[in-house]
Amino acid sequence: MVVVQPQDFDSAALVAGLRERTAGEAGALVTFTGYVRDYAPGKATKSLYLEHYPGMCERELEEIRETALSRWDVTEIVVVHRHGELHLKDQIVFVAVAGAHRGQAFLACEYVIDALKTRAPFWKRETLADGERFWVQQDNADAKKTEQWNQP
Repeated sequence: MVVVQPQDFDSAALVAGLRERTAGEAGALVTFTGYVRDYAPGKATKSLYLEHYPGMCERELEEIRETALSRWDVTEIVVVHRHGELHLKDQIVFVAVAGAHRGQAFLACEYVIDALKTRAPFWKRETLADGERFWVQQDNADAKKTEQWNQP
């Protein structure tokens, strides 16, 4: 399941649904939730605007999900990502992976969030409390982390 939406999500309901769908198959369920935080050191964030490329974004997230399902022994993966105007401490992204064993579920979850951060067509514009606005640049460490997943 891949969802890109402006509204907030209920992570407990998403976990409950995943548990229901994988009952008896999954012995582990790993989740990751990302939140809006202060991005600029020493400056307070007022909001973060996430722009996305509709259609293409969902396709890329689905491809990331399918890759994880094929690389690791996991049963199901849920990805929910928000777009639009978000405020400090708001939820941005949710990834949940169900699998027979925790090790495989942890690896798949980490891969999904790493790949999502560098491959999904989202653009972030931060607005600081003082009114300054800027587009957030991709972190080189994120790109390197994602590249490591492609190493043999």
